[in-house]
Amino acid sequence: MERVVLGDHGAFSQLVRRHTPRMYAIARRIGVVPTEAEEIVQEAFLRVWVNAATWSPQKGGFAVWLGRIVVNLCIDRLRRDRYEPWGDDEPPMPTADLESVLFQQQQAEQIARAVEELPMRQRTALVLCYYEGFSNAEAAGILEISVSALEALLVRARRSLRERLAPLIGTY
Repeated sequence: MERVVLGDHGAFSQLVRRHTPRMYAIARRIGVVPTEAEEIVQEAFLRVWVNAATWSPQKGGFAVWLGRIVVNLCIDRLRRDRYEPWGDDEPPMPTADLESVLFQQQQAEQIARAVEELPMRQRTALVLCYYEGFSNAEAAGILEISVSALEALLVRARRSLRERLAPLIGTY
């Protein structure tokens, strides 16, 4: 980031290559459609370039700062627009018998719907911690909340998912 502040395009390109896949995945899992997720990631990196001098390592690492930008852009976008399910770009499942494949697809769709129905803050906390592997401290930094507030969001999200998915879990 020190090199980016000085206008080093190569350093900026390296940051873009390194962080784009993860930021795109965050945007998609929060509920932004693919084309808008690409736009959000591009906008986030534009903001990084323009505001590079405001970054401070004391406020958290670069990924936390960039994640905060992406999450805020996603929240703004979703307030304006309705999103589509994020299961359309999930990796294909290995081939198995048709019945088990259909059953797994139905389960995945039910889980995706249940996650999408969570309140935005709970869904975002869940995505950051469980899908993207941010630590609780990093995720709290991205959401600009305390670690205990993040943990409370995760508890409520898990409780809500457990209640919504109880009929599905009972089918095992």
